[in-house]
Amino acid sequence: QVPLVESGGGLVQPGGSLRLSCVAPEFTVSNYAMAWFRQAPGKEREGVAVSYRGAGGADYADSVKGRFAISRNNAKNKVELQMTNMKIEDTATYYCARCFGSTCWPLSPVNYNSWGQGTQVTVSS
Repeated sequence: QVPLVESGGGLVQPGGSLRLSCVAPEFTVSNYAMAWFRQAPGKEREGVAVSYRGAGGADYADSVKGRFAISRNNAKNKVELQMTNMKIEDTATYYCARCFGSTCWPLSPVNYNSWGQGTQVTVSS
């Protein structure tokens, strides 16, 4: 059983929207800062957004600020990423992950574990 399971990816036109979901079968997401990362072919994995536990709010990469929104549904033990006004450069495999330390921002993969298998997002006309 994988620690995190992402879903919701697909093909969308530029300017369109998608909503990604990440479920955690093995732990309680409300106890952790949770983040979304993405990785395009030939590029390094980059952080997209982080949701801090409790009332800690969220932070976003400059490339998605104002277009993406991260949220969590603690009752359903999941984290979501609403993506709007999407651009071709948003094309990537998207992963959610759990922050295991105290340094959850800036978003660096070395501070995160429990990766899911990813969900593919393609923005194309």
